[in-house]
Amino acid sequence: MTTPLPELTDRMRQIFGLVVDAYIERGVPVGSKMLVGNVSLSPASIRGVMQELEERGLLTHPHTSAGRVPTETGLRLFVDGIMQATLPAAAERAAIEAQMEGRGSIEDALSGATSALSGLSACAGVVLTPKREMRLKQLSFVPLSATRALAVIVGMDGTVENRMVELVPGTSAVSLAEVANYVSARLSGLTLSEAEVRLRIEIKERRDAIDGAAAELVALGLASWSKDATQRPVLIVRGQANLIDQSTAEDLERVRRLLDELEDRQEIARLLEGARDGDGCRIFIGAENRMFALSGSSVIAAPYRDSDDKVVGVVGVIGPTRLNYARVVPMVDFTAQALTRWMA
Repeated sequence: MTTPLPELTDRMRQIFGLVVDAYIERGVPVGSKMLVGNVSLSPASIRGVMQELEERGLLTHPHTSAGRVPTETGLRLFVDGIMQATLPAAAERAAIEAQMEGRGSIEDALSGATSALSGLSACAGVVLTPKREMRLKQLSFVPLSATRALAVIVGMDGTVENRMVELVPGTSAVSLAEVANYVSARLSGLTLSEAEVRLRIEIKERRDAIDGAAAELVALGLASWSKDATQRPVLIVRGQANLIDQSTAEDLERVRRLLDELEDRQEIARLLEGARDGDGCRIFIGAENRMFALSGSSVIAAPYRDSDDKVVGVVGVIGPTRLNYARVVPMVDFTAQALTRWMA
C-alpha cells in the first residue's frame, strides 16, 4: 500500500521529486550519485531515503539496476500532488495558435492544432472531432443476394461509407437502382436525417414515380445510418513517429506495442470520451487504463467546447509515462482552450 505524499517527510518528498524530475529528463534509472549536489545529503543517506520510498510503493528497481524509477502510482502522486499547471511558454502558445489561424473548417483547425501539439510535446497528438452527420452526395446499391445488398454512401466531403442492407423479399435490383438515382438527384446536399424526412414526403406525394417498398427500405436505412453517424466519434491521430525512441531495446518494444495500440481507433476514442467530463485535463498513467497497460503509456486529454459552451470533443497526447507533465499538461489545456475560442 502506498503512502500519500502529504504523509511523507519533507526529506522524502524532496528526494522523490528529484528522482521523478531526473527520470523524466533522462529516461534512465536514477542512482544516489546522480542526486548529489541537489540535496545536502550523502549518497548513503540518499540511498536510505530511496529505499524507504521503494518500500512505500513510490519507487522501484528496474531489473538489477542500482538506480530507481518511479512506479506508475508514484507518477500519479507526483502529477496530482506536486505539479502545478501554468500557461505554456509564449513560443508554444504562438505555435499552437498559428496552426489554427486561417483554417476554413473545424476539421482543418483540429488537424492543425493536433499536429502542433504533437510536435511540441514529442508525443502522438489525438483529437475527437465533433459528432456530426454526413451530407449526402450520392447513393448506390450493389445487390449481393436476393435478400442482401451493399449500400454505398458518398458524402459531399468525399467520404465513402458502405453499409449492409437486408432486403424485403421481392425487392428488385432495378427498384433499388431507381430509388438510389432518385435520392442522388433530388436529395443531394442534405444530411442523412434530412434526406430521410424528405424521402418519406416524396413517398407519399410521388408514389407513382418510385417504388414505394424500395423507397421505404431506403428511408429506414437513412434513419439508421444518420443515428449511427451522430453516435460514432471520429478520431484524428498525428505524430506517431514522435514516439520512436531508439535509446534502448526496452523502449523499442514499448514503442512497438504503443504503435499497435494506436491502431485501435475505436478503443482510443472510448478512452478520450472519458475526458469529456470536467473543465481541465484528465491524465491516465500506464496500467490505470487497460488499453495502454502493455506499453505503459500515458494519456493527457482535455475537452473543448462550442459556441454554446457544450463539450463537443477532446484533444490530447499519448506518450511514454516519463512525460514532462509540468510542460505537456499546460500545452494540452491551452490547445483545448484555443479550440474553444476558435469555435466561439
